[in-house]
Amino acid sequence: MCGIAGIIASNAKNYANEIKKMTDVLAHRGPDSAHHEFYEKAALGHRRLSIIDLSENGKQPMFSNTKNECIVLNGEIYGYLDIKKKYPEYPYHGSSDTEVILAMYQRKQENLIHDLPGMFAFAIWDDQKQQLFCARDRFGEKPFFYAIGHNNEFIFASEIKAILASGLIHPQVNFDALSHYLQYGYVNTYQSIYSNIFTLPPAHQLIYKNREVQVSRYYSLPAKDRNISLSDAKEEFLYLLKNAVKKQLIADVEVGSFLSGGLDSSSIVGLVNEFLPKQTTISFGYDHKDSELKYAKEIAEKYHTNHIEVHEKKQDIAASLLKVSPFLDEPFENISYIPHYEICRNAKKSLTVVLSGDVGDELFGGYHFYKVENQLRHHFSYKNMVAQFGLKLYQKFKETSFVTQSNLQYSSILDFHQNSVRTAFNKKEKSLLGVSSDFQQPYSFTPNSDSLNDIMRMDLENYVPGDMMMKSDRMAMANSLEVRTPFLDLDFAEFCIQLPEQLKLDNENDKIILRETMGSYWTETIRNRHKQGFGMSVKAWFEEESLVNLSNDLLKDPNQKIFNYIDFGNTQKFLTKDHKHWNLLQLALWAYNNQNVL
Repeated sequence: MCGIAGIIASNAKNYANEIKKMTDVLAHRGPDSAHHEFYEKAALGHRRLSIIDLSENGKQPMFSNTKNECIVLNGEIYGYLDIKKKYPEYPYHGSSDTEVILAMYQRKQENLIHDLPGMFAFAIWDDQKQQLFCARDRFGEKPFFYAIGHNNEFIFASEIKAILASGLIHPQVNFDALSHYLQYGYVNTYQSIYSNIFTLPPAHQLIYKNREVQVSRYYSLPAKDRNISLSDAKEEFLYLLKNAVKKQLIADVEVGSFLSGGLDSSSIVGLVNEFLPKQTTISFGYDHKDSELKYAKEIAEKYHTNHIEVHEKKQDIAASLLKVSPFLDEPFENISYIPHYEICRNAKKSLTVVLSGDVGDELFGGYHFYKVENQLRHHFSYKNMVAQFGLKLYQKFKETSFVTQSNLQYSSILDFHQNSVRTAFNKKEKSLLGVSSDFQQPYSFTPNSDSLNDIMRMDLENYVPGDMMMKSDRMAMANSLEVRTPFLDLDFAEFCIQLPEQLKLDNENDKIILRETMGSYWTETIRNRHKQGFGMSVKAWFEEESLVNLSNDLLKDPNQKIFNYIDFGNTQKFLTKDHKHWNLLQLALWAYNNQNVL
């Protein structure tokens, strides 16, 4: 895992100072070494976290055998040894997965991307074509940002802070992205918080040539469901997941596993046990009655792992926010980023690579609101106006259920999902704050408004890369730790995406396919568990005096930078120590952290 950066411009060697500044601020992503290479019109930089081919043969930027091409890669190409066998004509100098991409490029050029698995963001400079070819993985596990500088330089990097460090651009706040953040708690995956710094969306490629940027989608989620029985699905599920875990265990350093004691991480640990004689697991827990540590310990004991428990200690939450939030670069609401930082920090003491059970909920139907949406869909027809009229009349005489009320308020489960689930501020409330712009994210398919599978597909294209993978990447990389997500193995993920809804959930059960297939890998206690959140609640954190003081400093002072973008007076109405208050505090913290560039 690494940090990449580059500047494409005439007389690129004149940008040696700028490219060094960019890689210096990415040192946390790659503390092992820093290297830079130059062509006449390309300056490429890299920070290395050594995982595969620890020798000098694995260093980047990496030239091809002809020196015509040079690549910088952030990520891992799973199964690269098998891919390597398909390109025997290339004269390999080392054993890294990076060199395999160069071999693929020489034969297939940009078409290589269709055959490339794994998590990645890379850029290849082709000196003969005078062209930069860039791509980002299908599910947005690795980041890629770019911008056009003051003198028409094309600048790219793994993180926004590196682009800012170049000094070649003055950022402008993107109000569409700000609006999305206020509503959903993260910046959407098609934009950055700055209107003149862009993100390459997941499953997209970019070609920069003759001062023109061309961005195109190279991959779309499978849009149709399969017709498959539970027994057949279980067999294929287990085969594909075992293969995914096996591929992601390949490294020249030890690979451990995060273990929460939930169904997803317990499944990963159980399968790792089939490939490694001994594995290290690490768990994080708050010392209170709802701590998950006891569940994780059960699985650790079942598989005799080298188990590490990280106990949350009473800490200054404000100090933690001030220390950790600068790694995010953008406003980010998810409260679990602080505990996620802590588990990564502790994991790094003994590990460099860790497997995670992330994205199981989106693939197997694990969130509670998916079950609510299933009930909403079957409660009665949204399109039945007579039924709606009858229910409105009924409401006058008797209190109705949440499901019934939601049926009256929203036009479909898709409408409910987009405007009720994981939302902080609605359109009216955003308007009060002075933010009226909006952004409609494009999807690789046309969602059916009554399809739960399509809602899960949407979450895979917006929430997963915009929130989950962003948090995972930034918090892990802040600690120079690589996190791998076996559930996002391309073959396995595509299989799960296409499973019929009834193999994922019904009104009573969630994660049906996972429970049916992996139950024997768990303890009895784990089999009977339901989903639990990670960490403390917003309400509990606002009981800390330090957090209240930080909030007062940032949100009750009209001179704070944040009030250049939202209304001060109306902001005060939302400082009620709840979800909305936390959202505004994270926004104010972002503005405070970046006040020197805003």
